[in-house]
Amino acid sequence: MNSLFEELAAREAAARVRVEELEAEVAELSGKLGLARESLERLRIARETVAEVLAEMTPEKAAMGGDARQPATSAPVASAYAGAERQVIGVLAVPNWQPGMGPEVLPRVCRDIVEVVADAPGPVRAKQIVPRIGLPAETGKIECRRSKLKRLVERGWLDEDVPGLFTLARRRGGVSSNSR
Repeated sequence: MNSLFEELAAREAAARVRVEELEAEVAELSGKLGLARESLERLRIARETVAEVLAEMTPEKAAMGGDARQPATSAPVASAYAGAERQVIGVLAVPNWQPGMGPEVLPRVCRDIVEVVADAPGPVRAKQIVPRIGLPAETGKIECRRSKLKRLVERGWLDEDVPGLFTLARRRGGVSSNSR
């Protein structure tokens, strides 16, 4: 009979270990669930705040970039969000360049790219930009930045006269290269 009791004791010990492992997994998953809930709540609040701000914006404030304190003597900077509907479906992260706009309106990564291109002595390639903004020169990082460069070209911030070679758009300060 000792062998039966020994077998039951061994199974009980194995079951106890399994229960402890599952309790540890539950604790870990509870922590992950808590973090996911916090992230969800922050996103909900951000969405509601943006909707409130856009709902409160008048077309005049939107045309001035949302700053009603701008002096009347300066020309208002056209906003990418001018005339935005009250129900927002998407947001234009990289606005179309317009006279008076500076790189400070761009998302941080795009601003960094524009600054690197501006500091370069000539046209630059995506693989030259990646290490200058502090990223490893890996294919994925290069291709991601290349797509951002193409978006900046589409929106008027950069030029790509030769495929793959990027320069600042030649119409800085509201003067286009065609009007010179």
